[in-house]
Amino acid sequence: MSVHDRFDQFLTNISLTDAQKLDGATKRGSVCKVLNGKYYNSTSDTANSIYVGSWGKGTRTRPPRDVDVLFKLSNEVYQRFEQRTGNKQSQLLQEIKNALLGSFQKTDIRGDGPVVKVPFGTYAIELLPAFELQSGQYGVPYTSAGGFYKTVDPDAEAAAVSSSNTATNNNTRDLVRMLKAWQANCNVPLKSFYLELLAIDFLKQWSYAGKSKTYYDWMCRDFFAYLINCADGYLYAPGTYEIMALGSAWKSRAETAYSNAVEATNDEEKYPSLAGTEWQRIFGTDIPI
Repeated sequence: MSVHDRFDQFLTNISLTDAQKLDGATKRGSVCKVLNGKYYNSTSDTANSIYVGSWGKGTRTRPPRDVDVLFKLSNEVYQRFEQRTGNKQSQLLQEIKNALLGSFQKTDIRGDGPVVKVPFGTYAIELLPAFELQSGQYGVPYTSAGGFYKTVDPDAEAAAVSSSNTATNNNTRDLVRMLKAWQANCNVPLKSFYLELLAIDFLKQWSYAGKSKTYYDWMCRDFFAYLINCADGYLYAPGTYEIMALGSAWKSRAETAYSNAVEATNDEEKYPSLAGTEWQRIFGTDIPI
């Protein structure tokens, strides 16, 4: 098996099927239809909502994870809650939860907000209520510290992935999706959002960016080397420039992955089955031996 064929099959194996994509879209529609009915007197199942997270950035993987959906609330709703006392953000999330409970009895608010989670048999809809700002960014409600709104910019986040992916001949999305397989297989305590930003930064300086899947063994090996050196560093969120600390709890797993990737790349030409075994230590059985 050639390097190209191995990674091509790997990426096929972790891609959502058409049925899974339709399932996610149907679930989004069923949730958003309820909220459009409550807040906009509309029967639309897509209006006032956008995919965010991996569904908005084209980095979703199989097995399916939660479907992240941002739902836009009107300024009238914002003003109505601003007239209240107490934790206004908590009250807003509770109202949304109650609106959904009639149709989805297991709806819950996760942690300190801002997500309202609607579980289904296959995967959940994670709903992010938001108010659109004049800047085009969004304010999302958090319930901690007495309640506050945090500014997020999902359009800028998606654009960062898209522009990098275009510049690198699809390397960016492929790398992110493979890293999510590593994250799941090795229980890596590093957020998917951080992996996306790290992949973008890595590919900006990688000599072989834009090459075909024939170079993907080197891409994985060199990314892990790059990642190790990012321990205790920082990232900046696109659009808002929020500073995010990477920490180092994941560093030992990155070091193990790099060691396995070095062995795998060395074995690819003469001992491809041994290389496959090493790759599976990193990514699990979705990458073929």
